[in-house]
This record gives sequence, C-alpha cells and structure tokens, in this order.
Amino acid sequence: MQRNAQTQYPILLVHGLFGFDRIGTLEHFHDIRPALRFAGARVFVPQLSATHSNEARGEQLLAQIERVLEGTGHDKVNLIGHSQGALASRYAAAIAPHIVASVTLVSGPNHGSELADFLRKALTPGSLPEQTAETVATLFADFLSLLSGQPQMPQNAIAALNALTTEGVGAFNLKYPQGLPTQWGGMGQQKVGGVHYYSWSGTLQGSILDDGLNALDPLHFLSRAFSHYFINEADQNDGLVGRFSSHLGKVIRSDYPLDHLGSINQTAGRAWKSVNPVELYVEHADRLRKAGL
Repeated sequence: MQRNAQTQYPILLVHGLFGFDRIGTLEHFHDIRPALRFAGARVFVPQLSATHSNEARGEQLLAQIERVLEGTGHDKVNLIGHSQGALASRYAAAIAPHIVASVTLVSGPNHGSELADFLRKALTPGSLPEQTAETVATLFADFLSLLSGQPQMPQNAIAALNALTTEGVGAFNLKYPQGLPTQWGGMGQQKVGGVHYYSWSGTLQGSILDDGLNALDPLHFLSRAFSHYFINEADQNDGLVGRFSSHLGKVIRSDYPLDHLGSINQTAGRAWKSVNPVELYVEHADRLRKAGL
C-alpha cells in the first residue's frame, strides 16, 4: 500500500555519532530520504559534528533548522533523530519548541548507553589510551567529512563519549526532561510544550546463527560483540543502545528485530526479512501527517 508522507512540516533526519549525509551513492539514512520524498515529504539531512557533546550538536542543529525554515517558508520542522541525533533533537526542541512540531527518536540513548559506560571506564581520563582513542576518532570523523565532501565541523570525541554515558545523559535529562517516562520501561508524555514526542528502536534477537545473511556483515557482528558489554539490558539491546533506554514520549515499538545500524537501513538492516526499516520511516511520516504535523 502506497503511504502518504506529505507532512505539513519538513522532516529533518538527524544523524548520530560518526554520521554523515552521503558518501558517493551511500547515504547514512540509506534509501530512507528518497523513499520519504517519493511518498511526498520534504526531507533534509542537517550537517552536524560527527563527534561532540549533545549541546554542541544541538546548537548546530538549531542553526540549520533556521536555514530550512528560511528556505522553505515553514515555521516548524519535524525532527527524526537516530542514536546521538536523538539527543541533539531533544535539545533543539527543549530550547526552541516554537520551531519544532515533533521529535521522533530512533534507537536513541535517552538514558545513556551501557557500552559508553564501559568505554568511559576503560579509557582513564588523561591517559595515553584515552588520548590515542580521541586522536583516532577525530581522524576518522575528519576522514568521513572528506569522503562526504562536506566542510569539516568541530570535533570532540571525548565530549561525545561523556555525553553518551549513563551519567552524562542523566545530567542532560535533568535539564531537558521533556517526554521522559516516569518509570523505567514506560512511556512519557506524548506532547510537551506543543511538541509531539515519539520513539522506536530494535533489539538483537536469537543468536548469530539465526541471522542468515546478517551473520556475514562485519558491522552486525560488531553489534553482537558490543551487546555483551550490557548488564542491565543484557538481552534487550541493539548492540549500542538498550531497549528501555530508548523510550521517550509515545513508544511506537522498542523490539523491532534490528541492530543499531539496521534501524537506519545500513548493511545488515537491508537483509532483515521480518521488517523493512525504510517502511518504518514512511509509515511514521504518514502518522505525523495524520496528526496534522
């Protein structure tokens, strides 16, 4: 069935850590933007630092929202943020709710990531391993910018790591609590300050022997490996973010059979048979349209 994704307000797809718009024919939100446009949506991908704090990336997002509004003549946008892009989107909506119609968080670490906690403990502040990791992460982020043909943005890998830990996101949540659940694993308010909040995410299910073609994908293999560092959500995570940590606003579903990158249709996501990640975005745009957004 052909869906109508002609939302009232433009959609901004907000990437997370090490994100980009396009490298050659590969889009970060692979096949998602063209599918949304084909269904009638106006879609933009803002350029944010590949590594930086939630607030820094949120300020960059606010500046680009203003450009989109100026260019389209609209007075609001719909934000769909993946991974750390969810936190930048939440920041923008909290700071300037008058220009944000909705915030949708896809696999967002809204209560932090246990993987980030492990890395923070492993990389002692000021140590050589931390400095080396920061250098490598910055070089990789700059390399992605070079490949994508986009101007280089300021990078701060350690700020990004700190911003994704349970402690870091906890401090962020105290300042920007909009849409947060009142109990673990629950839903939050769907509408706060005039902004509509939604979320969805996936989980790794079964074993790698059940993954079919996904088992051959190195990024999916890494997701499986990273999932072993989760304790509180040991069997309820997508490799980078815990299922219930992703909850905010109206939770559409938090156990799609998708790993973290599968939720943006990257690599392994294109091999899943039981769910089409691209269709989830088109279906959600139709949901926003029906809500007058």
